[in-house]
Amino acid sequence: MHPIQERILNLSKDKNLGPLNLRKIGLLINEDHPQKIKHHLEQLEKRGLVVYDRENRKLRAIDPESDPNGLINVPILGSANCGEATIFADNYIEGYLKVSPRLLVKTSNIYVIEASGDSMNQADINGKSIEDGDYVVVDSSYNNPENGHYVVSLIDGMANIKRFFKDEKNKQIVLMPESTKNYSPIYIGLDEMDSYRICGRVLQIIKKPNFLNQ
Repeated sequence: MHPIQERILNLSKDKNLGPLNLRKIGLLINEDHPQKIKHHLEQLEKRGLVVYDRENRKLRAIDPESDPNGLINVPILGSANCGEATIFADNYIEGYLKVSPRLLVKTSNIYVIEASGDSMNQADINGKSIEDGDYVVVDSSYNNPENGHYVVSLIDGMANIKRFFKDEKNKQIVLMPESTKNYSPIYIGLDEMDSYRICGRVLQIIKKPNFLNQ
């Protein structure tokens, strides 16, 4: 999270910022540029971290772990297979996915990422493949996968969703695509683990609604 957003969020937990103008909020967090305050307030609102009732001039922080409707707010940490992935290293939360707990196989220590591309469109996670735009639910507490597990990996700053195999004989990790197209596996030597990190095991897939493809 950006430092300005963090300071605004912390302040809004103890104080109603609604009646204050941008300059006054800036003074409270030692920031001289009102437009920066405006930008970061909008970002916090988009991510569901603050609620701004403009009519009644109330701005408050919300607890992302709770929901008055009984839904689980699962943090969205960006997407995989689409560029630089400092999202995992920095815990950068883009927003929250509201999901009924009955639809989740686990509700703690999880995050979601949006799948990008078709390198795993033949995967089988509880009978579901991973297609472009699907939400992938990941268990962040699981970083010691067994052969055949689907994992989210960070490789030289790039995020990947692949099937994990450890080839002890050849001293390498093989990350296998499962696709209708011809994608090559990724090979990582066991002596190159400084540039490789497991960011969790894939638990389930929340499919993109069919009507979005029409």
